[in-house]
Amino acid sequence: MAEHVVRAGLPRVGLPTGGFDVDAGRVLAPDLAEPDAVEDDPAAERALLLEAQRIARMGSWTLDVRTGQAYLSDGLRRLCGLPARAALPDLLSLVHPEDIPVLTDFRLRLGRQRSSQPVELEVRDDTGERTYLVRARPEFDQGGQVVRVHGTVQDFTKFRALERQLSQDGRLFREAQRVARLGTWEWNTETGDCLWSSMLYELGGLEPGSKITYSDYLRLVHPDDRGWVDQRWQELASTRRPVECEHRVIRPDGKRRVFRVRGEAAGLDGDLHIMIGTAQDVTEQRSTETRMQRSSKRFTDLVAITPVGIALFDDAERLVDANDALCSLLGMDLERLRGTTAEQLTHPDDREHRRVRESHSFHSGQRVLATAAGKPVYCELNATVSVADDGQRFWLVVFADVTDRRRAAERLRYQATHDELTGLPGRAAVKELLGKLLGGRDYERIALLFCDVDNFKRVNDSLGHDVGDELITALARRLERGLPPSCTVARMSGDEYVVICSDVEEAGGVEALANQAASLLRTAVPVRDQLLRVSACIGAAVPSGPETSGADLLRYADAAMFAAKARGTGRVSLASDKLIASANSQMLLEGQLREAIMNDQLVLHYQPVVGPDGTVLSAEALVRWPHPERGLLAPGDFLPVAEQGDLLGELDRWVLRAAFTEAAEWPQLCGGVLGASVGIAVNLAGLVPGDPEFVDVVSACVAATGIAWDRVVLELVETSLIDLPSRSREAMAELVERGVRFAVDDFGTGYSSLARLKELPAQIIKIDRRFVSGVATDASDFAVARALVDMARAMGRSCVAEGVENATQFHVLRGVGVDAYQGWLLSKPLPAREFREILKLGPVHIPSGA
Repeated sequence: MAEHVVRAGLPRVGLPTGGFDVDAGRVLAPDLAEPDAVEDDPAAERALLLEAQRIARMGSWTLDVRTGQAYLSDGLRRLCGLPARAALPDLLSLVHPEDIPVLTDFRLRLGRQRSSQPVELEVRDDTGERTYLVRARPEFDQGGQVVRVHGTVQDFTKFRALERQLSQDGRLFREAQRVARLGTWEWNTETGDCLWSSMLYELGGLEPGSKITYSDYLRLVHPDDRGWVDQRWQELASTRRPVECEHRVIRPDGKRRVFRVRGEAAGLDGDLHIMIGTAQDVTEQRSTETRMQRSSKRFTDLVAITPVGIALFDDAERLVDANDALCSLLGMDLERLRGTTAEQLTHPDDREHRRVRESHSFHSGQRVLATAAGKPVYCELNATVSVADDGQRFWLVVFADVTDRRRAAERLRYQATHDELTGLPGRAAVKELLGKLLGGRDYERIALLFCDVDNFKRVNDSLGHDVGDELITALARRLERGLPPSCTVARMSGDEYVVICSDVEEAGGVEALANQAASLLRTAVPVRDQLLRVSACIGAAVPSGPETSGADLLRYADAAMFAAKARGTGRVSLASDKLIASANSQMLLEGQLREAIMNDQLVLHYQPVVGPDGTVLSAEALVRWPHPERGLLAPGDFLPVAEQGDLLGELDRWVLRAAFTEAAEWPQLCGGVLGASVGIAVNLAGLVPGDPEFVDVVSACVAATGIAWDRVVLELVETSLIDLPSRSREAMAELVERGVRFAVDDFGTGYSSLARLKELPAQIIKIDRRFVSGVATDASDFAVARALVDMARAMGRSCVAEGVENATQFHVLRGVGVDAYQGWLLSKPLPAREFREILKLGPVHIPSGA
């Protein structure tokens, strides 16, 4: 059994042979009762007793305290599943182990009992699945001692389960009311009394349990709603038809709420005055609905005034509604647009391929719509699917007009792929076209010409960039007009053209095509009332096989062009196998150089620049490349490779960082006309003042190394300083203001006149070694050197002589007033460690004599 009453710890008493009705106080079976209580038919009464115990799921027992004998009724044995000869220990063994202490307490309570009042407890059976109610009443002798204990055991499992279910239902109902903020009520229309649930008290802000009448309820209703609310409830009382309404409530604490109330007549038979119902606080829901309505109104207004087109489409992709912006964009009124499908709005040119690719019409991305006049309108489409209140799916689609943006993008693409000056395709377009042609089946018919105008820098330097631009444009038009239709003319840079021929056989072969281009570029061009005679060197190349790429073909033609230049002006050269092998070698060397720059595998040597007394004023950093296979390479061996591979800028950045880092550690040994300490000069070729990042790169190197600004000398060739645009001059001026000095390297070798010396934004003039070499033997060189020195001094500039190789040159130059000297006579370029030793020794040796 589940929870049993009796245990071995009870007082040992003898028991009668029958059951005992604890509540009635009499013996139930004749064999247990006193003789005068036995009925006429004991067997029938016993059977009746057993049937009653079975129906009540009850059994009885008696314990004789004196003898310890116990009696278990048949009903009890059947209830607990015990055999006919089972005794009290068998019954107690069925008690759940956790309930043994309860039985001990039960025994003690019976032992202390001094009245015949019954004692109760509940225990579980050994499985814990059933619950039993045990009741016991002690019987006393004349001396007040317990002589017997009579009791019953009843299976209470169903009762307890029902109690738990009712308790759980009640708890869930209360929780549901709390979560739903819903209370229940009852109203007696005859007396006006009301019964409210605890939740309704809480919703109304009233003290739980306080007396409530119908009038009290009406006083809670908002004054503006009270009249019609009372009318509705009186209709319920008179017609007994269900009523539902919403009204405002003002609680005693002043808070305003909204109640949704439902009521109907109670289903009680014979009582027509009882009404029941619910009241739910829906304040938050109504507030949310109000906000949503306002938000929807704002959204509708926003859609109406937004400048982009917005439309609603039903699930069949038919337009239901649209704003004014879309109507204006397409040139149609709303009535004309309604019912049209997304496909019908799409321009015919854009419609067919979308029909094949898309399962529905509202993929985000660009789409071409058609106006009422059939004009295409490019739109950026964004769409989302949603569900209306009635459950119908619809599409909200935004059409942003990007026609102008698309045209601007096309212009930008054209500008990115075409030369701004001539309108010819540029480098990017050349690569794209070559890739397309070389990827086709007729790649063997392709030829490429690389054309470079001879002495074009002379035109720029002597006549100005505007004249040079007009010449470049005129030559571009000549090539376009004079070459076969299968040829595409492009401009790579400066004075370089590329001709891509898709069918060289049509042009009569690659050699004939190259000669034709050379003939077109060998001409006299009238520019600003001047007749400029020009020519060009041309390199030609054809694919060496199907694996030839566009970059390969450009390199082969470029190498052939350099070979043509080496033979003179106006020459033509075809890329031979030997030339291609050389170009491939150059490409390999270019890759190695790129890796050497990235991995700091270059070194710097330093050649001192000294004053007339031998004081070291500065040093020029000269880059060297310790090639793993070819040994130490001088700049002349790899600078052309760097130029062709567009590595000059990266090379300049590396030299700046390395030179500034080294120079920052030199001791400050001497000063002079070039500065108060030993300066460091870096010759720039790829990084020039016209670059947008020129100032930032130099500033970053100075900041990273900590070198003083006034120790920095940046050398630029003369031609890079002629006709500088204002932006470049501003960049130089910004650095000069910080202390940087600029030097004109190889001055006198450009095509500018000496008068332009005044315009150069530089503080130092370096006389080219070609003038220095003949200064002691050639009167012209001497005159040039002296003129340069005089002009530099007059303009407040310093003068440095390059390539001083013997004492005679040194003394002549010192005689004309040169400020500083650089050359092997004084010192060859030295590794960093050896140059430091020069600095430690002090002034270098100056040759004696005059």
